[in-house]
Amino acid sequence: MLFWVIAAILTLGASLAVLLPLAASAKGASSSGEHDLEVYRDQLSELDRDAARGLIQPAEAAEARAEIARRILRLDNAGAVGGANPGRAPVTARLVATVAVLAVPLVSWGLYVKLGSPDLPSQPLSERLAKNPADSSVDELVARAEAHLAANPTDGRGWDVLAPVYLRMQRFSDAAGAYRNAIRLDGDSAVRQAGLGEAIASAAGGIVSADAQDAFEAALKLDPANAKASFYLAMALAQEGRAKEATTAWQAMLDRLPPDSPWRGAVEQALAKSGSSDVASGGATNGPDAGDVDAASSMSPQDRETMINTMVAGLDDKLRQNPRDPEGWMRLVRSYVVLGKADQAREALGRAIAVFGADSDQAKKFTAFAASLGLAATE
Repeated sequence: MLFWVIAAILTLGASLAVLLPLAASAKGASSSGEHDLEVYRDQLSELDRDAARGLIQPAEAAEARAEIARRILRLDNAGAVGGANPGRAPVTARLVATVAVLAVPLVSWGLYVKLGSPDLPSQPLSERLAKNPADSSVDELVARAEAHLAANPTDGRGWDVLAPVYLRMQRFSDAAGAYRNAIRLDGDSAVRQAGLGEAIASAAGGIVSADAQDAFEAALKLDPANAKASFYLAMALAQEGRAKEATTAWQAMLDRLPPDSPWRGAVEQALAKSGSSDVASGGATNGPDAGDVDAASSMSPQDRETMINTMVAGLDDKLRQNPRDPEGWMRLVRSYVVLGKADQAREALGRAIAVFGADSDQAKKFTAFAASLGLAATE
């Protein structure tokens, strides 16, 4: 009932806001002629006073009177013309406007009564949050948990429960914050650290950054059998261009996973993708990895420089022929970073972004990958 009272008051206010100016304009139009006539009469009176005091010559006074008289006559003629059809056009326009203003709320209310649900009871947030959890939606449950944690921010258990929910809802930044709060309040655990790493990586578009790697490594220290941490660390190797090491890590993980593990499918898919990528590219992404650079460190400076430049140049040439090779671009960028050539790494990053488009998901992955290496993209 309160809703209808408020709706009626708002509708009345909106209607009056439109109707009152229309009524005021009608009054203004009717009084305009009288005001002008009063002004002309005042001018005649002032002219007579000036002539009596000798401030104006009789000829000039007569000419001024004639001009004022002509204005009065024009005013009377205009009034006569208007009087022949007294205000019909303005009245008709005001009538149409009034009917339109009144018809809008009447029609809208009629449609709502016909098509809407006026008898549906209101559901304030407080009542929805007080419902049985079994009858609540996921959004209502999350809102209830957020309200509880806003009032009890030191409830580590609450943050621990909310964090994976945020993760499933793809609210990755919120999930990372919730995992950090749970770790800070209730201590470390492999599940929390692995969840934190997954949230950080997901927020970066799937790139396993240095912060994510730290979280996954912390999870493995607490539980060496944690499948999520092992999978993402192998993915980090692949993203760094260390495909063989990533394949070895995934294969080892697959060998020790139980048959009913939900991670078996993800690992098998990653291995298949890694193998097909190597075959399809024909070695297109071959370039210097960390092992190559370490081996080169035992050579003479001249030989080492020649070897590294040859491999980097070969990788660069292959990427010019096959530019749509994201793993190749990441390996090239990483190679320059390992060699301490930040400018070349930044230039390669810019070329990679240009190939896929600055607004593409792949460009965002390149940027996040470069950031994990301490490299910022140019403008």
